[in-house]
Amino acid sequence: MNLLFISGQEIIVIILIVIVLFGTKRLPEIVKGLGKGMNEFKKATGDIKREFEQQSDIGNDIKKVKHQIQETTSEIKENLNKSELAKGVTDIKKNIDKIKKI
Repeated sequence: MNLLFISGQEIIVIILIVIVLFGTKRLPEIVKGLGKGMNEFKKATGDIKREFEQQSDIGNDIKKVKHQIQETTSEIKENLNKSELAKGVTDIKKNIDKIKKI
């Protein structure tokens, strides 16, 4: 068993020291408290992981919407450039340039 680079003999020594310091009556309470602490830590880690996943999903959704908007605006620009209105505007600009030269 290699828990945090602690050998089996060291774990036994630590357990003996805990028993001497706190006694056998308080040992179950201490272990129970450690277990609760580890569970809380796992829950917090899971919550953080879920939050990151949700943020990445939101980021992907934003990228998709941005791409769709860019596609739509480029289509609108193309249609405007091909339309009669664009040709009329171009003709008006040419006429204004001719008038300015006079």
